[in-house]
Amino acid sequence: MIAQRTLKTLTQAVGVGLHSGQRVELTLRPAAPDTGIVFRRVDLPEPVDIPVSATAVSDTRLASTIARGGAKVHTIEHLMSACAGLGIDNLIVDITAEEVPILDGSAASFVYLIQSAGIELQAAPKRFIRLLKPVEVREGEGRQLKWARLEPYHGYKLTFEIEFDHPAVNATGQRVEFDLGTGQYAREIARARTFGFTRDVEMMRSHGLALGGGLDNAIVMDDVKVLNADGLRYADEFAKHKILDAMGDLYIVGKPLLAAYSAYRSGHALNNQLLRALLAQPDSYDIVTFEHDSRAPKGFAQLAMAW
Repeated sequence: MIAQRTLKTLTQAVGVGLHSGQRVELTLRPAAPDTGIVFRRVDLPEPVDIPVSATAVSDTRLASTIARGGAKVHTIEHLMSACAGLGIDNLIVDITAEEVPILDGSAASFVYLIQSAGIELQAAPKRFIRLLKPVEVREGEGRQLKWARLEPYHGYKLTFEIEFDHPAVNATGQRVEFDLGTGQYAREIARARTFGFTRDVEMMRSHGLALGGGLDNAIVMDDVKVLNADGLRYADEFAKHKILDAMGDLYIVGKPLLAAYSAYRSGHALNNQLLRALLAQPDSYDIVTFEHDSRAPKGFAQLAMAW
């Protein structure tokens, strides 16, 4: 049986929010089968649980935000990406502020936290959302065109193409394909950092955003080059970070997908629109489990390799 997964023990991290600049403590706790991933705002007078779901997403400007009532948690996509890459189904995330810490700007620190805590198989079958027919969302036209698509696939494969009119980005690989069944998420995707441009920073900070951002947790570029002294971690780090984000955004649906995702210039907003379009068409998917490992897609029965 392909079983659900949680942590063996709790693990903790302290950091700052990318946009808020606030200090935040994060505690990842094991959770019972069929709990899903639940963020818990423990800093509020009465703690509020916010279960992750596509309809809980309340804001997609520069990050994915979930909300329940007046309680929110911003920038959940990197932690969600690590959970998707390592196959974590059930998790309680205690958080002491309204934004997940950015740490090094990638999912690598969250992968490390999860693997340090250990992954435990649970006595319940993992439930997958299996695509039965294509679902697509599009926005704009001509040079402004953006789109994202899910198609049937016996596994989970992501293809992303970016397009930025910037010398540093243009010099790198702008199309990346990653198959979770045959690739190594921790090695190939998790270390890709978020990126931004100095020309945007002043504007963002005037709107109360990017207050915690810097060269230690993002790739920063001026008009012509990367400013980070150590350069890029991957030759195609920009496109790989978009794959990382997409894995996190799509995992907000609450279950792992059996699908091929492809996208052109997509982002948090379009990824959430894609999930909502999927859920609005019940005949486009079904929920499946695998009693025998041999019937599951390649690589899904094994625990993810460490670095």
